[in-house]
Amino acid sequence: MDEQKQSVDERGTGSKKIPGHIVISETSDPQAKWYVVHTSSGHEARVAETLRQRVETMSLEGKIFELLVPTQDRIVIRQGKKSTVKEKIFPGYLLVKMILDDPTWLAVRTTPGVTGFVGSGNTPTPLSITEVENITKFVSTPAKRFKTKFSISEAVKITDGPFTDFLGSISEIDEEKGKVKVLVSIFGRETPVELDLLQITKI
Repeated sequence: MDEQKQSVDERGTGSKKIPGHIVISETSDPQAKWYVVHTSSGHEARVAETLRQRVETMSLEGKIFELLVPTQDRIVIRQGKKSTVKEKIFPGYLLVKMILDDPTWLAVRTTPGVTGFVGSGNTPTPLSITEVENITKFVSTPAKRFKTKFSISEAVKITDGPFTDFLGSISEIDEEKGKVKVLVSIFGRETPVELDLLQITKI
């Protein structure tokens, strides 16, 4: 098999820079698989860094190769302002590419913040090639999704455009495009108006 065509499972996440990705060492060893580790929620990055240090201290660079906290940039609307934040795709989980044996299992399992491997019983289950490819493709996608705290039927005030100062209720939310449809009363009739998320505010 040509090296350029080797699977993600053999080569890792590839050469493209991926957020939350730590490369300890590279390998093409077919025994190296990706495993999912459960961590304390909110401490995934800290656990990954601690594990990286432990791998080096325990001289396991030849068996534990990569760590990944899957994240994706999301556009967040707060108080009418747009900002980009990194959002964890799988809160409370860390992906580890490793050759599973007793020393590597123990090194990962006893890392502070790790609560266990994902698998059947006491046996960690490796991710399939397709699963790894889908995850890395997803985290490599540029930010397009908007995240908002608005909800359907919520009352809002329009702050920009021809309907400025109109009050209405949200009938649809499209986080992909950052758009909403607001039902406003025009000439005594409720009319749906499509607006940008930046054009409305909570009442």
